[in-house]
Amino acid sequence: MRALGVGPSRVLRAAQTLWAAGALLASGMLAALGGCDDMSEQAKQRAYSPGVGIVATPDHVVEYGETAPQVPALTPALLERGQDRFRIFCTPCHSELGDGRGMIVQRGFPPPPSYHTQRLREAPTQHFYDVITNGYGAMYPYADRISPADRWAIAAYIRALQRSQNATLSQAPAADRGDLR
Repeated sequence: MRALGVGPSRVLRAAQTLWAAGALLASGMLAALGGCDDMSEQAKQRAYSPGVGIVATPDHVVEYGETAPQVPALTPALLERGQDRFRIFCTPCHSELGDGRGMIVQRGFPPPPSYHTQRLREAPTQHFYDVITNGYGAMYPYADRISPADRWAIAAYIRALQRSQNATLSQAPAADRGDLR
């Protein structure tokens, strides 16, 4: 070390200074992190413990084990609301016609079944409500996104779509049959 022009006392002093700076930095960090301990003392809900505060269930959510609201009366306003909600939530996968060829499917996502298959035309309206609520296959549940009343409206609109794509001339009113030929 003498050949480099550095004596042992100088190296020792540098090591002591470096150690003191490291110790000072470590103690400063410990002091700063000491303030974070309040998080362990704050009130919080622990798993499997009695509730600190019971949160009310939102009006549009059906609790587990409860029955869903009854099917509303079929009105033009219900169908219009169903069409609006269908366009927002359903057309990306199911398309405007309900044939399962929505934009998401065109981009590579697996297609949902067409509403116009015999199986789904014969399914009860409750089936569509339940699928919207709980999901089915690749479809995730919409219970937290769509209110029960809107789920019934969408289910009613799906029925209208099914009728529109599978109607026969004999089902049309006699006064309108001439226009449809």
